[in-house]
Amino acid sequence: MYNPSSPYAQEFIDHQEILQSLQEASRESRNPARVAAILEKAALLKGLTHREAAILMDCDDPALEEKIYALAASIKQRFYGNRIVLFAPLYLSNYCVNGCVYCPYHYKNRTIPRRKLSQEEIAAEVRALIRTGHKRLAIEAGEDPVNNPLEYILESIKTIYSVNEGGNSIRRVNVNIAATDVESYRKLKAAGIGTYILFQETYNREQYLKLHPTGPKSNYEWHTEAMDRAQEGGCDDVGIGVLFGLSGYRYELVGLLMHAEHLEARFGVGPHTVLRVAVPYTGMIISTRESARMREQLLHCGISQISGGSRTSVGGYTTVERHDETAQFDIADTRPLDSVVRWLLENDHIPSFCTACYREGRTGDRFMSLCKSGKIGLCCTPNALMTLKEYLMDYASPETRAAGEALIEKSLADIPLERTREITVRHLKEIEEGARDFRF
Repeated sequence: MYNPSSPYAQEFIDHQEILQSLQEASRESRNPARVAAILEKAALLKGLTHREAAILMDCDDPALEEKIYALAASIKQRFYGNRIVLFAPLYLSNYCVNGCVYCPYHYKNRTIPRRKLSQEEIAAEVRALIRTGHKRLAIEAGEDPVNNPLEYILESIKTIYSVNEGGNSIRRVNVNIAATDVESYRKLKAAGIGTYILFQETYNREQYLKLHPTGPKSNYEWHTEAMDRAQEGGCDDVGIGVLFGLSGYRYELVGLLMHAEHLEARFGVGPHTVLRVAVPYTGMIISTRESARMREQLLHCGISQISGGSRTSVGGYTTVERHDETAQFDIADTRPLDSVVRWLLENDHIPSFCTACYREGRTGDRFMSLCKSGKIGLCCTPNALMTLKEYLMDYASPETRAAGEALIEKSLADIPLERTREITVRHLKEIEEGARDFRF
């Protein structure tokens, strides 16, 4: 039976509850009054249940779909303004002992070259990323207790934070590694990670077992309950998601929202990286796996974070030739970071390199309380403008800098508090004179 407060995966991701939700959605999506009531509730910025979201998902009226897209964009604007946070993935190792049938890193793949970066190579990768302007990374590694033990991940995090290139450094390291135990999550938190990220891949247990036949990841319960252990270990910023396409997308959406409801019910802290209308405070990410055209369309549907200038291969930022031999997946948007920044500016978005909430301790329930009250935006716009100014001074091409300066001048008027606006203007001037790293 479905119980969002339960610590057991089979109870907070209940198969029968998902099926019943989809049956109800098929019926109620054709009820205009019910759909209108759900949209009205969503507009109040309090979120939706998994059953309500399933009904909206099942609607096939193009006019209604446009209303949903517009509402998603409006909700994102209300919470975060027009800023878009930028990051890059950093692949440390593609050694893996799992048998995931859809992933090129699976242990039976004898054609892919296996590679693990040394700490010196990691430092070189980080310097290359800093030179493009990045401040926020998401580190990735296959699951292999011999080649990629937790000690290697912890040492890598320390190396990343220690690198200084031209007076700049990485300010936030998010971690996307395999499910582990509570003590290991405590060590990751102590190492200074930002968000702990783990995709479920699929919530359909039967399909999950088929797709993950061998290795530690084949344990559905251990994997699905990982975020509970992460919270217990102090990792209070967590990101969840699925790989749409492994199972039916309707099933996955309901499971994803049930997981979010579970984390809210048990810990009072929902996840990042979910769905805008149903979970309004969330950060939504679109990676370079998608094409530039799709990324542009989704920017108008509530996306708040994107990657730019990414490589999904081990050592990809410093390897000139054949860097894609160790790639986990192909990149569709191959534009360099400066081009992505200029594209965002031309679409009236503020490219943000902000890491202020993490570095000021605004994580977990502290972040959620500010966000759900609608006050997080008071920090987001000024912090975005100041980090954009740093990028323009240190890394931008002349064309990008001109576009960025114009948007900064225009966006200052969007800061509602006069005192905050005055401080922002002062810090922007100080950044121009060589100072760095201001934040609200």
